[in-house]
Amino acid sequence: MSTDVSGMIECRPGARLWGPDDEDSVWEVGIDLLLLNRGNAYDGLACLFGIRNSYAFRPLAEDRGFPDDASDGLRSVVAGYGGPHDVQGTTWLSWAELENADWQETNASGTRTRASAAGGDTDWGRVWNVMSILSEVHGAENVRLVVWFH
Repeated sequence: MSTDVSGMIECRPGARLWGPDDEDSVWEVGIDLLLLNRGNAYDGLACLFGIRNSYAFRPLAEDRGFPDDASDGLRSVVAGYGGPHDVQGTTWLSWAELENADWQETNASGTRTRASAAGGDTDWGRVWNVMSILSEVHGAENVRLVVWFH
């Protein structure tokens, strides 16, 4: 599998206003991961998504697939890569899950923490900052990062 990561942060503003089951509570594109993250650090991809996991982390969100309720904007971006079936390792992770993650959990050898691979002091920190701000407005369950690899 290639390890060039692409992704989008999405949020669901209507869920805060009308509840998550309302027909107007749809996901909207927030920001492209490309604008926030400078690289494909394999340790971060391993601990977050299980990609090239020679580090033996327990991934937070591995192989969840393309969200059925993805925003039109996300669908359009992924279509530019050939569509959900032409990209690999598609998965997603909510801000609520990130907030509740054990960032001190180590890989199988006990030599790397999740925080050292993908915490706030890594290139992922900018992504987490944007997701945190969006969650303050829309709620932690209504903000997610969707990623795929090509």
